[in-house]
Amino acid sequence: MPDPIDFYFDFASPYGYFASLRIDELAAAHGRSVTWRPILLGAVFKVTGMKPNLEQPLRGEYLTLDAGRIARLLGAPFTFPDSAPVNGVAASRAVYWLADEHPEQAKLLARALYHAHFAEGRDIGPADTVAEIAARTLGSLGIDRAAVSAALQDQTVKDRLRSATDEAVERGVFGSPFVIVDDEPFWGWDRLDMVDRWLATGGW
Repeated sequence: MPDPIDFYFDFASPYGYFASLRIDELAAAHGRSVTWRPILLGAVFKVTGMKPNLEQPLRGEYLTLDAGRIARLLGAPFTFPDSAPVNGVAASRAVYWLADEHPEQAKLLARALYHAHFAEGRDIGPADTVAEIAARTLGSLGIDRAAVSAALQDQTVKDRLRSATDEAVERGVFGSPFVIVDDEPFWGWDRLDMVDRWLATGGW
C-alpha cells in the first residue's frame, strides 16, 4: 500500500475548509488514504514572518471576497464567521486526541468543526463549543462532553499538537491547506487539481 497523503490545515483557514470537502474523495480515486493533520499557523508565522490574511491590508479584503466566490463555485455552504480568524487550539487538540486510535472519528470531528465554523458561522474557539460539537457528532460512539473537556487539558494532547506543528514546519509546511504526496508539497486548495494529476501520472 502506498503511504497516506498528508493533509495539513488550520481551522482558521477557509481555504483549508474548501480543501477538506474534497481531499478524501480525490485520494480515494487513486487508491490512497489521507492523514488529516491540524496545525497552528500562528506558530508557523513566527518562522515565516507572515500575519493572518485578515490582518493584512488589501489581502484581508480580498480573502473575504474570494472565499465567498469559491463557496459559490463549489456549491458549498459558507458563512464568513464573525470570530475569524478563530483560535483553533481546542479544535486541533480534540482531533489529535482521537487521531492515533480512531482516525476516522478524528476526521468526522474535524469535518464537523469546519462545518460549524464556516458553514454555520459559529465560533469554534471556546473549549466548551468544541466539546459540545464533539459530543453531538460522536456521542453514538461513546464520546461525551466530559471526556473531550478533560482531553483538551491533558498535557500529552497539548504536546501532541505542539509537536505536530513543529514537525510540519520541518517538512516545509507554511500555509493552509498544505498537501504532501510522497514528499511532493502542494500549497493551496487550488492545487488540488494538480494533486489529482500528480497522483494519476506519478508526477512529472
